[in-house]
Amino acid sequence: ETKDTDILAAFRVTPQPGVPPEEAGAAVAAESSTGTWTTVWTDGLTSLDRYKGRCYHIESVVGEEDQYIAYVAYPLDLFEEGSVTNMFTSIVGNVFGFKALRALRLEDLRIPTSYSKTFQGPPHGIQVERDKLNKYGRPLLGCTIKPKLGLSAKNYGRAVYECLRGGLDFTKDDENVNSQPFMRWRDRFLFCAEALFKAQAETGE
Repeated sequence: ETKDTDILAAFRVTPQPGVPPEEAGAAVAAESSTGTWTTVWTDGLTSLDRYKGRCYHIESVVGEEDQYIAYVAYPLDLFEEGSVTNMFTSIVGNVFGFKALRALRLEDLRIPTSYSKTFQGPPHGIQVERDKLNKYGRPLLGCTIKPKLGLSAKNYGRAVYECLRGGLDFTKDDENVNSQPFMRWRDRFLFCAEALFKAQAETGE
């Protein structure tokens, strides 16, 4: 039995030889919620039944030997509001190293509306972006600056300028780019601002 407020996950489970699929599914649910390797005295200080994940259904994967889909429901109280990091750390964290399993993969996830509403998201939508850029009737085009690592701040700014001068609407940093010794954040900001203003002056956009 699941609730509308539960986060539902579908795991592809390959149990170790001799481990029944039902046991493997229950182990995934426990390990990714309230379970631990032994009983401790502090278990009695809370209602584990209220907080534990529940494997509510398990089925064989057609055409795959010893593979099953385990469906797990997690109570919403297990997760911090508005935190993708907390949600995924809980659901796909250390459970992947669980010894009862030979293999495990998260196949699907259903996030209830009540939880997705806790994510504030952007302060406005695509229409405001189009109004700011004065771009309508076509996709907004951008790119990630490459190579993602190794450019000096000056050369990074040069690449940004060439992209904007060539007609792109925006550029973005690769997720690996932070404030490394070869390109500190403040230097990158200054060269990118210079590139932006120069491209705007030349293109009128």
